[in-house]
Amino acid sequence: MSYQDDVDIAKRLLSDLPTKWDGKASVLEMKKVDFNWRQMEWWGFYFELLCHRRLANDFLIPGDKYGSASTSCFDLKRSINWDLKAKAIKSDDHRSILNDTEAMDWSIKEYGFHGLIVGLCDVEYNDNDRSFQRWHEELKGGKSKYQLEREQRTSVSRYRKTKAELQEILFLVVTPENISLLGIHHQGRNANGKPRPPKYMLDYDEEILSQFLVDRIVFQQKGG
Repeated sequence: MSYQDDVDIAKRLLSDLPTKWDGKASVLEMKKVDFNWRQMEWWGFYFELLCHRRLANDFLIPGDKYGSASTSCFDLKRSINWDLKAKAIKSDDHRSILNDTEAMDWSIKEYGFHGLIVGLCDVEYNDNDRSFQRWHEELKGGKSKYQLEREQRTSVSRYRKTKAELQEILFLVVTPENISLLGIHHQGRNANGKPRPPKYMLDYDEEILSQFLVDRIVFQQKGG
């Protein structure tokens, strides 16, 4: 069994995923199964939920846990561990923050490879009047302590994404040979003052991405 078997199975199972995601309908669907429905970046977690449903019979969910406190947990596992990510293709930031550096280093040392399944999405904000934001906060029972603290610090509340459309799924594999192409993201400190562990960061520059890409699904976009 090799990671290519994982890719072949996942590609077959994910090739007909629904691609048009309405914010309210997706959040309510996640709420019904109690899956990260409170998160502001709901579309990324909705991608995870769709993948979990399709892959549950062929992959372990979650994958391995790293560390005595199991602070790092990979999303899926078959022959190797896999992490699920969603990326907005028209974002100003052409990077994604991945898993903890120590955890991914361990995963590669253990299996020789570490996998990433990345959903590339075209997202729509369309929330100038904050109606979706207010609806979501009301559904959650009000703003979280984190939101209130962040707004006090920055006086900025980001626009919510109201729709997303899945364009592609990329299957990426990190190896001892290409891991040096990843960046490092330093996260600052936890509330208790202890530093958060650094995470790897992926740049979607085509030349860099090509060093990780092993397969992809390109979805036919339909009108309506």
